[in-house]
Amino acid sequence: MLLPDLAEKIIAEVRQFLQEDIIVANTCGVIIASTDAGRIGNFHEGALLTIKHKEKLIITRKDQSRLQGVKAGINLPIFFKGETVGVIGITGNPDEISPFAEIIRKLTELFISESYFAEQLDWQARAMEGFMFDWLQTKEWDPAFKERAHLLKINLSVDRQASIAEFRQTSQLLHRDLWNRILSWKEAGPNDILIRWGNDRIVLLAGVSSAEKDRSIREKITRFHRFLENLLAAKVSIGTGKPLPPFSLSESFMQAERALKIAKDRGTIIFDQDLTIEMIFDDLSPETKKDFIERTIGTFMYEEDLMVTLKELFRQNHSLKNTAEALHIHINTLHYRLKKISELSGLYPSNLNDLMKLFIAVKLLEEGTKNI
Repeated sequence: MLLPDLAEKIIAEVRQFLQEDIIVANTCGVIIASTDAGRIGNFHEGALLTIKHKEKLIITRKDQSRLQGVKAGINLPIFFKGETVGVIGITGNPDEISPFAEIIRKLTELFISESYFAEQLDWQARAMEGFMFDWLQTKEWDPAFKERAHLLKINLSVDRQASIAEFRQTSQLLHRDLWNRILSWKEAGPNDILIRWGNDRIVLLAGVSSAEKDRSIREKITRFHRFLENLLAAKVSIGTGKPLPPFSLSESFMQAERALKIAKDRGTIIFDQDLTIEMIFDDLSPETKKDFIERTIGTFMYEEDLMVTLKELFRQNHSLKNTAEALHIHINTLHYRLKKISELSGLYPSNLNDLMKLFIAVKLLEEGTKNI
């Protein structure tokens, strides 16, 4: 069925090529869109005859007096999948507008086809996103869940490795054609699933066979990362979980989210299995993190010179000489600042146990600042 919204889009498209008055009527002969807003909702007898005979109808000035709601011009049936779905009418001298009539009809039918298939792709994307959400939440797979998987052509028997790609949202990224190009990545295997996840994320559920090695999977994710950055001309971050059985997809997905937090900071790919201390940070509550920071560096965390010095000390792997050079300060100034840190916090950077506490506190503080 031809709806008014689509009919108005057709009018706008055709108007770019022809400046004559144009109408679009439905299969009941009612005008649902027009360049003349006053005609919308009126019955058009010529359109009804065009629907009935499924062929072009030329309307003369004489016909205006005998046919209801018509003006001189040409009416053309609009076909979609072999069925008449409406009529497009062009007002004017039939001899003058006739050469354009068939082109206008073909253009209209092409526009309807593109709109239909675009809506189908949108529906598919929404259906996949909804299924993915349920997959992550569902504890048991009932027959209805399995049937949805079958309809969406999702294999529930293979192991999955979840990857989440995130990029900065722009108006360009919301363009339907661009989404379709992402979802049609040529290197996706038969058991790989690409899912649009919100407006700024793409989820790749890679099907993993027992024969595949970790290296080949990493190379595939790297190629996917490169594909996205080239296509979007933007920085893309990817977090990847471990390959797990399909019943454990939610675990792989949570691992991917954890890895993505680190990847966003570095603008690259992070595999969860490569994480070490970050795993501990992720399991700590915000209250515990805040309390730890206050107990360690809370007495000097707002003193810029001391914090800059401590961070640089870690970057230079505790080399006092390299730290002083990097900060462009005298070595005695560095010793003074480290002594002040000890006096304020009771922790000594020269002591390995205390140094580890200071390092963890700085990392927790940096993580909290980035997430604000």
